[in-house]
Amino acid sequence: MSATSEGPRPPAGTAPSSPRPSVTERHGPWPGEGASGDVADEVGTDVAEGVTGGVAEDVAEGAAVSGRHDYRAAFRAATLPMAVVDHEGLIVTANEALSALVGIAAAALTAQSASDLVDLAADGRTWHAYREVLHGRRSRFRCTRRLKHPDGRSMWAEITVVPMPATEADGDSGSDSRSSDGDSDDGTRGAADGSRPPGQVLLSVADVSDRRELQKRLRHLQMHDPVTRLPNRTLFFERLSAALETLPYQDGSFPGRGRIGLCYLDLDGFKAVNDTLGHRIGDRLLAAVAARLTDCAEQEGPHPTGAPLVARLGGDEFAILVEESTGTQQLTDLARTVLAALQKPFDLAGQRLSVSASIGVVERPVAGTSATGLMQAADTTLYWAKADGKARWTVFDPERNAHRMTRQALSSNLRPAVERGEFTIEYQPLVGMADGVVRGVEALVRWNHPQFGMLSPNRFVAIAEEDGSIVQLGRWVLRAACRQARRWQLDHPAEPPLFISVNVAVRQVWDSDLVTDVAEILAETGLDPALLQLELTESAVMGSAGRPLQALQSLSDMGVRIAIDDFGTGYSNLAYLSRLPVSVLKLDGAFVHGFRYEDGTHPSPADETIVEAMVQLAHRLGLTVTAECVETAGQAERLRRIGCDTGQGWLYSRAVAPERIAELLGARALEA
Repeated sequence: MSATSEGPRPPAGTAPSSPRPSVTERHGPWPGEGASGDVADEVGTDVAEGVTGGVAEDVAEGAAVSGRHDYRAAFRAATLPMAVVDHEGLIVTANEALSALVGIAAAALTAQSASDLVDLAADGRTWHAYREVLHGRRSRFRCTRRLKHPDGRSMWAEITVVPMPATEADGDSGSDSRSSDGDSDDGTRGAADGSRPPGQVLLSVADVSDRRELQKRLRHLQMHDPVTRLPNRTLFFERLSAALETLPYQDGSFPGRGRIGLCYLDLDGFKAVNDTLGHRIGDRLLAAVAARLTDCAEQEGPHPTGAPLVARLGGDEFAILVEESTGTQQLTDLARTVLAALQKPFDLAGQRLSVSASIGVVERPVAGTSATGLMQAADTTLYWAKADGKARWTVFDPERNAHRMTRQALSSNLRPAVERGEFTIEYQPLVGMADGVVRGVEALVRWNHPQFGMLSPNRFVAIAEEDGSIVQLGRWVLRAACRQARRWQLDHPAEPPLFISVNVAVRQVWDSDLVTDVAEILAETGLDPALLQLELTESAVMGSAGRPLQALQSLSDMGVRIAIDDFGTGYSNLAYLSRLPVSVLKLDGAFVHGFRYEDGTHPSPADETIVEAMVQLAHRLGLTVTAECVETAGQAERLRRIGCDTGQGWLYSRAVAPERIAELLGARALEA
């Protein structure tokens, strides 16, 4: 570098000389490489000639010159790489630290483009911000760039550009007000809108490689699971969100397909490993599973986005994200590979463990897909895989999901629907097989849903049993059915009264005081207990003991008849027939279907033999038998000959409104 522009400094205690105003430092270049000698000579001449002036002014001017000399010395000696840049972006002067950083002599850096030196034109946003500082329309600018050191190593540099003080830049700014794009009015406009006129700026370059490396390590710890070393939930969702926001590839080498896939898996029985062998073995198992999942992902082959991302989302849940997937087949192949890999035994600290996994597979277009929606679909599909038997993969099914959504909608509206009066009851006749006379009716609830229309019991009863609303609904059905039976009795006093059969869920026996409810409703409606029949399924009465058995016994003592519905399809444990207060067995329709003749189907001798045996057994125990799903005259005739007591089915009547039952009371016999 050229010599410094500093003149000889005055001895301590001596008043500094007063240079002529025409050659003060603020009017010359800063720092002036070629004028240093002239400046020093003129200052010495002024002292020799004894130029007059105010003593105070001389002292102030000399102190200013001395201060500027100190700043120049600090600029050159600074270890921070710096350069003074004019408003056109060209380097005026650079210090030795910058020279060493870029491997170019300081003198050779003069008049070079600063933006080219530190790569400020790499993107439009950075370039625009840099130009704004040069033209005085921005107070400062800072960015981070990856630069190459002369020794070949890469380094991260933080580049800062700030305006020079106006007193240092005035001399230069007056010489040429044109900007780099040829616009000579930038400085004027800047002054007019409140910004400074364009002048010189100070550019500094700080090596932040160590800081970046520390940040990188801290981010890695923050974004990775300590047990498996896999990306954690935070990094997974960050990557997923980025993949959904990124447009498909448009280059000719690999055109973007715009699809995304996800395998969401959960280890089956992992809790048992933790509980029996301890968390240390559990953690080792998770790490071993992670290694196998990573191997499976890497086997996917070359891909523009790299191998699929394997992440641990928490507990024993893992996810494999496939960006730019080629279709569902790719995801199912991956799921199949994962299952095969996990089925091989794990040898961990002398323990040989075998595990399986359930996998939910989702693959869809990126367009219209959100991270939340994709994860909800994956979670739902994983649940299906577990519900279907575990150790398998299941693909997301929109139709099945729509059914699930409908089920959820029904569940959330069940209780309010009872209060809004959206339920109604239809009645199906129970007919004597010997004479065809209507002996009673079964109450069948219907839901007149405002959105889905009229719904049969198989659409909502199971849901009601799950969430407990069956207690409220069952109480309403029981009261409405008893009230209707009593109304028929009063409206047709000359006819023998019909008994009413009402289905009762097992949860009603456990979660409510069924005996009290029945007693209150019978008292409220005035219905004879002998005219009420309560139907429970085999599974509901199996193993009945304690409170359920006491409730059934109390109801029987009250005079209410107890019927076992769908008999023959459950456990069929005949032992409970001797200890439960059962009055009626209702044979499941599956047995009656084997009696068909009219449609050309050969009757099943086994079904007929089973039905005949059950009817004889029931009669020996003092029970009556009702056959369900009687649809043909041939079935009815065969059941009559076997000795079945009553039957119900479409042969006699479908479930109808209560008004239609009232019409049947006048003609009690229904032809078979």
